Amino acid sequence: MPETANRMDKYRELSRKIIQRADFVQIIGFTCLITIGLLFIYGTGQQVGNYATGFWIKQLQWVFIGLCFWLLLAIVDYKVMLKLCWGFYGLCLILLVMVFTHGVMVYGARRWLAFGPMRIQPSEFAKIAVMLLLARVMTFRWFNVNRLTHLMLLGVVIGIPFLLILKEPDLGSAMILAPISAGILFISEFKWRYIIIGAVSIITLGTAEIVNEYYQFKPILHDYQRKRIEVFLHPEKDIKKRGWNQLQAKLAVGSGGLSGKGFMQGTQNLLGYLPQTVSNTDFIFSVIAEETGFLGVSILVACYAMLIFSALRAAMVARDQFGRYIGVGTAAMIFMHSFVNMGMSIGIMPITGVPLPLVSYGGSFMLSTMIYLGLVQSIYARRRLKR
Repeated sequence: MPETANRMDKYRELSRKIIQRADFVQIIGFTCLITIGLLFIYGTGQQVGNYATGFWIKQLQWVFIGLCFWLLLAIVDYKVMLKLCWGFYGLCLILLVMVFTHGVMVYGARRWLAFGPMRIQPSEFAKIAVMLLLARVMTFRWFNVNRLTHLMLLGVVIGIPFLLILKEPDLGSAMILAPISAGILFISEFKWRYIIIGAVSIITLGTAEIVNEYYQFKPILHDYQRKRIEVFLHPEKDIKKRGWNQLQAKLAVGSGGLSGKGFMQGTQNLLGYLPQTVSNTDFIFSVIAEETGFLGVSILVACYAMLIFSALRAAMVARDQFGRYIGVGTAAMIFMHSFVNMGMSIGIMPITGVPLPLVSYGGSFMLSTMIYLGLVQSIYARRRLKR
């Protein structure tokens, strides 16, 4: 009996410490976003009929799995990833290669692996693996971010999964690696002259690629990707086909007004103008904007601001550079995903199939986002204490 009592006292003390050091800004933020996501995935399913009525139940299952991972990572010291990141990176590369041999084809792209009834998208976990390995390599004592050979090593770490994801093809997920990597490099001791040189090089290469694609010298993009960019620049050219989704998404957002049309009362989705295949994934923001209006969108944006603030605050109070890099990488991921997804719906970004964090339907992205947040929670819980 005394041993049982002592064990219970230890559990109570551990629970008290976890609660005291928890980041409730993050917890409130992701709880609200998950709830919003489940509500509107349910709503879109009811509106479009039998096709998607059960999606919210599947999403709820992924939420549960994600919360389990979040809790585990929040409790365990994030420094265990210093050793595990190598194996995790290697596993993600293997899964990315397996996509080409055993992948499931969906809407013309081979991006998923099937494990029984469950499908996962390796590219979502590859983004975490790249962030962790970059953070690990840059914390080695011998590493100097301003040496060309060391920068080339980072290029290899980023480049291999980037090319594999791009070949699936999944341009949107591949491009997200850029801001994650740039954010980590930005807070390192990277010299400003190299940042300027890098920015000029990227602009030059980007301009050259645009010219290359426009004149069809040696095009790199797939035809559908090129068409998406053309439609983005000149939406009037193909309104009835490739430009239809974005046009209807913009109409949905604009018709929401101040307070929206009401839950499950959005006509763009109800009448099928927003296709069933994208109303709960790529364009769920349009559904939310139409049904809740400016007020609902403001709450949504505020929740993402809370998550970004949480990640950056964890980076600022982290005990080491490894934790700092993870915090900034997570903030960059959340910002870019939310900005690009919302931008697609209001016409300021081309359609790239980038989901809205914790809101869009999709198990792999739900799980990977909760992994990011669990790591950030662990960093914050083990933060430096003010004296």
